[in-house]
Amino acid sequence: MDLFAYEGGTLRCEGVPVGDIAADVGTPTYVYSRGTLAEHLTRVRDAFAAVDPLICYSVKSCGNLAVLRALVDLGAGMDVVSGGELHRALAAGCPPERIVYAGVGKRDDEIAAALDAGIHLLNVESEQEFENIARIARARGTECRCALRINPDVDPKTHRHTTTGTKETKFGVDIERARAFFRTYGHDAHARLVGLHLHIGSPVYDTAPYVEAVRRALALRADLQREGFEVSVLDAGGGFAADYETGRSPAAADYAAAIVPLLEPAVRDGLRVVLEPGRSIAANAGILLTRVQYVKRSGDKRFAICDAGMNALLRPSHYDAFHFIWPAEPRAGSVPTRRAADPGVAGLEPCDVVGPLCETGDYLALDRALPVLERGDLLAVFTAGAYGMSMASRYNSSPLPAEVLVDGDRFSLVRRRETYADLVAHEG
Repeated sequence: MDLFAYEGGTLRCEGVPVGDIAADVGTPTYVYSRGTLAEHLTRVRDAFAAVDPLICYSVKSCGNLAVLRALVDLGAGMDVVSGGELHRALAAGCPPERIVYAGVGKRDDEIAAALDAGIHLLNVESEQEFENIARIARARGTECRCALRINPDVDPKTHRHTTTGTKETKFGVDIERARAFFRTYGHDAHARLVGLHLHIGSPVYDTAPYVEAVRRALALRADLQREGFEVSVLDAGGGFAADYETGRSPAAADYAAAIVPLLEPAVRDGLRVVLEPGRSIAANAGILLTRVQYVKRSGDKRFAICDAGMNALLRPSHYDAFHFIWPAEPRAGSVPTRRAADPGVAGLEPCDVVGPLCETGDYLALDRALPVLERGDLLAVFTAGAYGMSMASRYNSSPLPAEVLVDGDRFSLVRRRETYADLVAHEG
């Protein structure tokens, strides 16, 4: 899963005890493992090697510059969905020819920035957006490559907030409209429509929805080619799952085994494949460290009140998401054998792990089986590298957490903890 493991009764990230990190930089703090990022990127690359994809890491999952630089150094491209993410990708040193840009609401200035940078591909979501991109490109005397995002109407059976490939969502155009789209815009001289893009949701724990979505995209490509249109790129998106619980997610090789055979004939016919993994690379590469401030009982309920809540990690409250939580230095006999609701440890009691915010929905876990906790205990919230810090907020005027990157037996602060002065720096 990752390079976080209990050794000698203490949790380590690679060669560093996470307690040393908390002692040095405080809590709450996100801790990322460079080795785990590299390992998961390599797994995706090796699994899909037969179709030689351009792997564009999804910046929205975790956009820290140090994380992006590590992945760029390993050969990854970047999938961005805003002007800010484009700025991050370029600041991290990603070559523009390895950047793809999606998103349903690109502003004019964001489109202009992408054109000026000369990125690889703009993924287009609607007729009006295409017309606007073509207008801006024409006015700037330049051209760009575009892929039409299609909505294959495939249910990935994930949370409704992260389902993006069914007709009820705001993303893309349906396949029948896609044919008309190419007939109307497929020969534009400034916005060259060269590909198809799809992204059905995240996290997707089954390969079958990908198989159906790719089949529908390839069938559409064949129809369009018969009409004389160039369709040389298929951006197949991302959404591959991560192990929030030990062994729950398919491996990269499992996804590839289902998808690659469909793609290989098209690749031999000149198709370039793009993938946009994010969660499957970053999620298990990060944990959130938080310290117990108080322990209390209310009736039959036990609460561990921590210095991190939904302001630091929104996923449990927003998505009903499971994150394994355990003390960084568990007492004797309580080292977990697996990361799951049942961690394989005796003598546990149910506990709500909650944050400090003035919201009943401010929690990291409810009725979780945990050992006895005391004030001052350091807790690790696992599989928090994706959609953790990137979704963090300053609600209740809470300064954003620190971020640390571990490389072997060394760690470095890659984002300092915000101060109260930072909270009001932009206010007059």
